[in-house]
Amino acid sequence: MDVSQKESQHYRQMKRAGEHPNRKYTLRHLLLSLLMQISLWTYAENKQPAADVTVVSFEELQPLLQQKNDTVYVVNFWATWCAPCIKEIPSFEQLGEKYRDKRVKVLMVSLDIPKDLHSRLIPFVEKANMHNKVLLLNDPNSNHWIPLVDENWTGVIPATLIYGNGFRHFYQQEFTFEELDALIYPLL
Repeated sequence: MDVSQKESQHYRQMKRAGEHPNRKYTLRHLLLSLLMQISLWTYAENKQPAADVTVVSFEELQPLLQQKNDTVYVVNFWATWCAPCIKEIPSFEQLGEKYRDKRVKVLMVSLDIPKDLHSRLIPFVEKANMHNKVLLLNDPNSNHWIPLVDENWTGVIPATLIYGNGFRHFYQQEFTFEELDALIYPLL
């Protein structure tokens, strides 16, 4: 008996038993396909969207440090490798949440290395659940732009610029929420 005769005999036996010869194969693939679809749906539902981090040069950032309107701007310079910066991020998030519907804008300017955007910064922003706008400053010529932010800035971080129409204050220190709130509330 050759191979084709054996296959024909097997087919006839399955048919007599009420089975389709490809039923097990089809059912197996159907089940596998269904499991893969469920896995993809679950992954899509649970996956957090990538953090919104915009990479800017100092020329692109500079206009955001000189707005002339009735809004109070809080611009924090920080990095993921700076422990005091990380410690104060919840304070800036709380500030942003408290004044979200007021004339206050909180901007978080990361000084991380641009090549670490996807491996370090975005995962950090997602894990910290940051809602304030985050920019990554991609301008290695810090000796040029640091004095343009504030002439007395030594380059230390964390550093925060708070400004609005008619005032401009720069701080080279770590803040708590209470300290930030005490500075912002009277400006409104």
